Amino acid sequence: MNFSLRPLFQQPSVHSFRREMDRLVGDFLGPLTGELQRLVPTSGGFPSLNVWEDVDVVFAEAEVPGLKAEDLDISVLGNHLTVKGRRTATAVDGGTYHRRERNVGEFVRTVTLPVEVDADKVEASLADGVLKISMPKAEAAKPRKVTVVRS
Repeated sequence: MNFSLRPLFQQPSVHSFRREMDRLVGDFLGPLTGELQRLVPTSGGFPSLNVWEDVDVVFAEAEVPGLKAEDLDISVLGNHLTVKGRRTATAVDGGTYHRRERNVGEFVRTVTLPVEVDADKVEASLADGVLKISMPKAEAAKPRKVTVVRS
């Protein structure tokens, strides 16, 4: 039996290993992972996201330093928010890197929202490296006051 070892620089990155492990755990636990993510705060990758709601709207904020609005693609389907984009490398003229920790390339981040939202009314803005997304709740997800009548 022949074994060959790849040089260290050809090994998969820690980030790709983490993504693969997250995928495997997600496939195994299924719907339970959404509930666990709400109960146990964890870092799910890039971009970092905060999601919260009030009575009528679900809000999300994402840290996307160095990106422009045209670098981002935001979509909502049912109760899933997806943020896609591309981070490009900055060129270093006449210098040598000693450490490179900022990831470059395409990214996709999908989170499950607590309720279904009205995709036609979603708005997003980008300022100072923070992406703010406002997602009005679908009418079926809003609380309704029920009047009690005498019988």
